[in-house]
Amino acid sequence: METLIPTINRLQEVFLTVGAEVVQLPQIVVVGSQSSGKSSVLESLVGRDFLPRGSGIVTRRPLVLQLVNVAPLQERLKNENGNGLKQNAQISYPGVKAEEWGTFLHCKNQIFTDFQEIRHEIEAETDRNSGDNKGISPEPIYLKIFSPKVLNLTLVDLPGITKVPVGDQPEDIEAQVQEMILSFISNPNCLILTVSPANSDLATSDALKLAREVDTDGRRTLLVVSKLDLMDAGTDALEVLLGRVIPVRLGIIGVVNRSQHDINTQKSLEDSMRDEQAYLQRHYPSLASRSGSRYLAKTLSRLLMHHIRDCLPELKTRVTMLSAQYQARLNGYGQPVEDHSATLLQIVTKFASDYCNTIEGTARYIQTSELCGGARICYIFHETFGRTLQSIDPLGGLTELDILTAIRNATGPRPALFVPEVSFELLVKRQIKRLEEPSMRCVELVHEELQRIIQHCSSYSTQELLRFPKLHDSIVEVVTGLLRKRLPITNEMVHHLVSIELAYINTKHPDFTDAAQVSASVNSQQAEALDGGKRWKNEKVAEERVPAAGFGSPSKGQSINLLDTAVPASRKLSAKEQRDCEIIQRLIKCYFLIVRKSIQDSVPKTVMHFLVNFVKEHLQSELVGQLYKQTLLQELLIESEDTAQQRTEVAQMLEALQKANNIISEIRETHLW
Repeated sequence: METLIPTINRLQEVFLTVGAEVVQLPQIVVVGSQSSGKSSVLESLVGRDFLPRGSGIVTRRPLVLQLVNVAPLQERLKNENGNGLKQNAQISYPGVKAEEWGTFLHCKNQIFTDFQEIRHEIEAETDRNSGDNKGISPEPIYLKIFSPKVLNLTLVDLPGITKVPVGDQPEDIEAQVQEMILSFISNPNCLILTVSPANSDLATSDALKLAREVDTDGRRTLLVVSKLDLMDAGTDALEVLLGRVIPVRLGIIGVVNRSQHDINTQKSLEDSMRDEQAYLQRHYPSLASRSGSRYLAKTLSRLLMHHIRDCLPELKTRVTMLSAQYQARLNGYGQPVEDHSATLLQIVTKFASDYCNTIEGTARYIQTSELCGGARICYIFHETFGRTLQSIDPLGGLTELDILTAIRNATGPRPALFVPEVSFELLVKRQIKRLEEPSMRCVELVHEELQRIIQHCSSYSTQELLRFPKLHDSIVEVVTGLLRKRLPITNEMVHHLVSIELAYINTKHPDFTDAAQVSASVNSQQAEALDGGKRWKNEKVAEERVPAAGFGSPSKGQSINLLDTAVPASRKLSAKEQRDCEIIQRLIKCYFLIVRKSIQDSVPKTVMHFLVNFVKEHLQSELVGQLYKQTLLQELLIESEDTAQQRTEVAQMLEALQKANNIISEIRETHLW
């Protein structure tokens, strides 16, 4: 089970460059207010002075501290000479002639045997990233310390919680520090080591408050009460250490920190630990065996090992799941282009195929929110266009007076005995002309839908187009140009369809009612409606209502211009006029319905032939002809910077996850107990 902590250390190194937040590795995070004694607690765990010291905020970047227990130098030298038990090179650390040493991940292959140099390197690395005037940074420093005096342990030291900005710190320094701390302790696999001084009230502890926000039941929180020796005379921390003030699930451990005088006089940590143990025996004899820095180190190591053991199955599952997700994302980004010609042909062919499939309704990505492609074209033909034609009144815009005027104009100076055929043709052509506008609108709607299919294919069907923005723009331009080129041809043909109907009024059409039959039908209806006396009376009344002005003899001395007489806007028609209007109306309606039926059938066929089917058949050849040119290949297949960067990041994360999976797989079930 002792191998679990080194395993997590290796996993942290694997995820150094890509970030371990997504994996949620088990670790211990140290949280406390500024100058609460966090650094002193960490140094007591290591047994050496190595952390920066000073007033104000000293820890300005997260410090990931990995403690590795190694054999003493003499034992390692014996193993190297072959006189002791055989150990592998990783355990014996050949070439290191020091009892204790440290390494930084940002200083490759550099070993620090002087812990004062470690302190200077931490300060220098902090200043390099955060500035030299109290600024903070979330970028962690990774320090690994090898010593026979430490237990296998991994801790993360965070900046202390501060309230008032100093130096060049921003005004929201408190919010920044708290946000950084929460980003670490929000990890559900993280143990929270809160440090609070004994000479302050626990109820006002900012560290405990933050821990409670993410760990409400306290299952992940361990409290260290520091500076036990600085409490006011006559008071002690017994109630606090026994958990009677604020209970903490993982326990409360009291420690005695070195004073500033001890640090100035360079009092060794061994002497400080002896004095700490003596102080605890004098003031807290019942808790001395469960307090102090040595007990804290053992407790932390034990807690971390058991916590890793509990988290390991879920961690392995999470790594496996993330590997599959990132592999799918990497496949979506595609491989870097090697053969430009083949790649261009493949993308163009796939786009043309997806475009045609969307029209045919066989595309892989079928929308459920709205009609798209061929289904929408069908809706335009049979719902939009069909209903628009059905809503057109065959006699719309024609009054009886218009019809009567057309009849009179067609007869010239002679009164007509029969309804003139010219008036029928004149009026029916006027009505047929009204079918042209909705027909043109139908072409326009289909053209717009063919344009929308381009965006549909770009967004849903062809992921490769997102990689090459210039190729995408060129494909859109070519397809749009093809549609634009076919639109006037289709419009002209639809215009011709209406012109063809206007060119020849076929009164011998099989579905057209004969004029003689219509006339006989109207006459019989009028005969049934009016008997002879009523008919004579109506005609007499109509004649009497005709104004005599303009037709009688002018009075003496009056000069009258007959052309100035206004034509009445409306008047009661004679029986003959009514009969003629009724005949014309019936004939117009009958013939208009025949033409409307023909137009409703022929316009969709024309649009399909001249626009939709033509684009389907010639799209691929048009794309290849305009884009497959050696001079354009390099330019069109330039990836967007976002895609290239995202592919690199995903590939790095996938590589890290695969390494992590291998590391976790090395752990056998026997290692967990």
